[in-house]
Amino acid sequence: MRVCTLALEAPAAWINSNQRLHRMQQAKLTAAWRAAASEKIHSLGWEPFTGRVHIFAHVWKPRGGRYDPNNLWPTVKAAVDGLVEAGFLVDDDHAHVEGPDMRHGGKGPAALVLTVTELS
Repeated sequence: MRVCTLALEAPAAWINSNQRLHRMQQAKLTAAWRAAASEKIHSLGWEPFTGRVHIFAHVWKPRGGRYDPNNLWPTVKAAVDGLVEAGFLVDDDHAHVEGPDMRHGGKGPAALVLTVTELS
């Protein structure tokens, strides 16, 4: 079983499902997260996954306050779309991806850590 962990430093602000952003502002944030994930996975040169995977997304934030990691699903969705765009994942539909399951990673520099695990 293959496991790959991708640490993605925040290229832009988090996209929170509770925000009421203008669609163009949200599109810019989405594009930044998507491009950052795609570029990072290309730079690592890892072999792509060809089957089903499970994804954990750990959110690292610089502040210690309470928040709901699940509200950051638009950020995680953009990053996973970047992995698909890069050819690292076949697709992000239900037939290829289980999750992503979002968790608090800890207090530290703003980052999203994606752990992709091959499923049998």
